[in-house]
Amino acid sequence: MTASGEDSEGQRDGLRRTVIVVHPKERRSKCTVEALRKHPELSFVTFPRAISVDPETYVRIGLGGPLLSLEDRDKGLLLLDGTWRRAAQMEPTFADLPVRSLPPLVTAYPRKSILFEDPQEGLATVEALYAALRITGRSVTGILDHYYWKREFLERNRWLENETF
Repeated sequence: MTASGEDSEGQRDGLRRTVIVVHPKERRSKCTVEALRKHPELSFVTFPRAISVDPETYVRIGLGGPLLSLEDRDKGLLLLDGTWRRAAQMEPTFADLPVRSLPPLVTAYPRKSILFEDPQEGLATVEALYAALRITGRSVTGILDHYYWKREFLERNRWLENETF
């Protein structure tokens, strides 16, 4: 471990800098980050497996917090992956982590729910991951490669590619 608590592989506390916590009932066939399970810079954890992420060194991507910025580049990122209802059930477990919101983005993921309305600023997990990595100045190589709606997402959010964070 280095003085920053990060080892030479970019890991902190045995986890990579970006952690995706997946709800166990999330259908893997609909999971937008499923193709990234072997990505060398991501750790996947199935909820409710106990994981230790330090609130001093990690932020959780979510709604209602200050905007994520380049100032967060040295923090690890934690994303909750599940339906909005399931993600809300996981949030209390990570209540000690500071929340960072993403700027307004437009999803390309086609959702249809007869039971629940998605938040207007709701993104697919892979979209939120891409935006968070881009905003914090990290590599986005390969993140959207398996995402069917990649082109549409990038077109709808063209400013994200042109912005210098």
